[in-house]
Amino acid sequence: MGSNAKGRTVLEIGADGVALITIINPPVNSLSFDVLYSLKENYEQALQRNDVKAIVITGANGKFSGGFDISAFGGLQGGQKADHSRPGFVSVEILTDIVEAARKPSVAAIDGLALGGGLEVAMACHARISTPTAQLGLPELQLGVIPGFGGTQRLPRLVGLSKSLEMMLTSKPVKGEEAFSLGLVDALVPPNELVSTARQWALEILERRKPWVASLHKTNKLEPLGEAREILKFARAQVRKQAPNLKHPLVCIDVIEEGVVSGPRAGLWKEAEAFQGLLHSDTCKSLVHIFFAQRGTSKVPGITDRGLVPRRVNKVAILGGGLMGSGIATALITSNYPVILKEVNEKFLQAGIDRVKANLQSRVKKGKMTQEKFDKTISLLKGTLDYESFKDVDMVIEAVIEKVSLKQQIFADLEKYCPPHCILASNTSTIDLNLIGEKTRSKDRIIGAHFFSPAHVMPLLEIVRTNQTSPQIIVDLLDVGKKIKKTPVVVGNCTGFAVNRMFFPYTQAGLLLVERGADVYQIDKAITKFGMPMGPFRLADLVGFGVAIATGMQFIENFPERTYKSLLIPLMQEDGRAGETTRKGFYSYGDKRRANPDPELKKYIEKSRSISGVAIDPKLVKLPEKDIVEMIFFPVVNEACRVLAEGIAVKAADLDIASVMGMGFPPYRGGLIFWADSLGSKYIYSRLDEWSKTYGDFFKPCAYLAERAAKGALLSAPVDQAKSRL
Repeated sequence: MGSNAKGRTVLEIGADGVALITIINPPVNSLSFDVLYSLKENYEQALQRNDVKAIVITGANGKFSGGFDISAFGGLQGGQKADHSRPGFVSVEILTDIVEAARKPSVAAIDGLALGGGLEVAMACHARISTPTAQLGLPELQLGVIPGFGGTQRLPRLVGLSKSLEMMLTSKPVKGEEAFSLGLVDALVPPNELVSTARQWALEILERRKPWVASLHKTNKLEPLGEAREILKFARAQVRKQAPNLKHPLVCIDVIEEGVVSGPRAGLWKEAEAFQGLLHSDTCKSLVHIFFAQRGTSKVPGITDRGLVPRRVNKVAILGGGLMGSGIATALITSNYPVILKEVNEKFLQAGIDRVKANLQSRVKKGKMTQEKFDKTISLLKGTLDYESFKDVDMVIEAVIEKVSLKQQIFADLEKYCPPHCILASNTSTIDLNLIGEKTRSKDRIIGAHFFSPAHVMPLLEIVRTNQTSPQIIVDLLDVGKKIKKTPVVVGNCTGFAVNRMFFPYTQAGLLLVERGADVYQIDKAITKFGMPMGPFRLADLVGFGVAIATGMQFIENFPERTYKSLLIPLMQEDGRAGETTRKGFYSYGDKRRANPDPELKKYIEKSRSISGVAIDPKLVKLPEKDIVEMIFFPVVNEACRVLAEGIAVKAADLDIASVMGMGFPPYRGGLIFWADSLGSKYIYSRLDEWSKTYGDFFKPCAYLAERAAKGALLSAPVDQAKSRL
């Protein structure tokens, strides 16, 4: 291979007669086509040489291989002729006919990662030696495809059908220790002994002192045919229930079954064919888009390209121990940040600390945390009632109720008590940050750190900057976000920022439809069927009507011309129905908090209609599911277009990630804008335009959408004219 190739493998032959082939393709030694051809070349060379008795495959810098290079998916999806049979070619020709069928034994020496294609290469070897902490798995289903290098055939033969289905369908890797107990690896050794043990093992296979196993032809772990069919049938039923909109998990099960019923070679060819077919599916394109979009959120033009180094945050203070404050505290202490939690009185403080303890206890209960780790983690949390201990904190996150005057007072106090380098962050979800920092002189240190509820679980962190926020503060918060395992999205400052602003029409569209004759429960059903975790009304119940009204007021104040004003929620709240916490909202909630349709809802809808003077529209009474989805989501797309036009978001892909991670938009649809682009700007514009003529300005398409539709352009194409707020 030429030295200019991005990835390669290196062959070294030791005095013991063992050829060591090392995969080199930083950062995770992914299997690009360069790497695979180089592996084939070096493997064939090792087989031909008389001074080579056995072969060990490993990865450079403590990582075996993170799998097939996803950036090559684009070429494969393009369906270039030369690429057409490549996955099948790799699986059968290189791994089955060269590596596994070789007359010289091979051992995989696994450290760090052996994921996807990486694990598939290892499974083609005649034995596997691993470190206890290495991660082994087949996560391809997360990208809308199935394992394509023989994984669907070899994993069931090494660990049995049930465990292999679980590993593939959930995409969850196992650690070296578990892999050893499953029989996926043959021995566990510390990293410093890995390669030497693997070399020794390979020679012992040659001398027949260790078993020489071709995984593809192993049968002792496979269940008898009748039992195997029952397991596969059960797996299919689970997939249909849990992921009714996805086809590729069912394809994966079919391919596994082919190997069990017709033999491994037939299974390999079916796998290659299925992999190639799935590469062209909308699901795969959407999930690959999400994969890259998520990695792209931490690159912010004009901020992360300045060479700024994040400063070390040693200690964080949180104001407010309510649901959000305690969740943020949990996220920070589980990532080893010492936290001071401030409350206004002893009772509230204790309640806040108890919430954090309960969050951690649930991890202990699920076996995700040991009691020892619990004790160590909770010791990082200290409570306080004053600002005395704020003099040495590096970051403060305010998480009190959404009341402007209270937040202004807090930020004025923080300026007095915190050191001059301290980051002053607010977890507000809707209030303009310039308003919050109005009474301070430290406007360059003020930033939004908007977590989503529950804060220790939800993966998104919306980082909101004003025109005055210093780039250093943004870089610092991006670093904290990464360390607490959140996906940060940097956005500009406005009411509702990006996520809540985009989604403010979500419930409003639902209310408009209901007041004109659509059914609450049918709307929620159509939206969950589309792939959202819950429909707009179930969501309003969960959040609580108090929050719904408070955020609604922010939007009425700032975007009066396109806010749909409904009296339905205030009327219900007047009657003591305020959502799930009061056991009654749009649904009624029994002892187990199950949401049940409530016949009483009718009278509130009728009352709201009569006050507003809105007539029932027969067209909306029996609305098809497709129309429900479009009437709920196109106003959301319309608002997202305004967010892009105003430069609140840097790029459309950031809004895709924000919609998936902040609102639960289905990732297999690629995020909000990606999905909208699959339907086309012309189509969305024409639908909104038509509805706005019937139902008013709530549906009126914005200028950005109109302009894109006129050109037939993608909504995600970069904005030229907008003066970005970022």
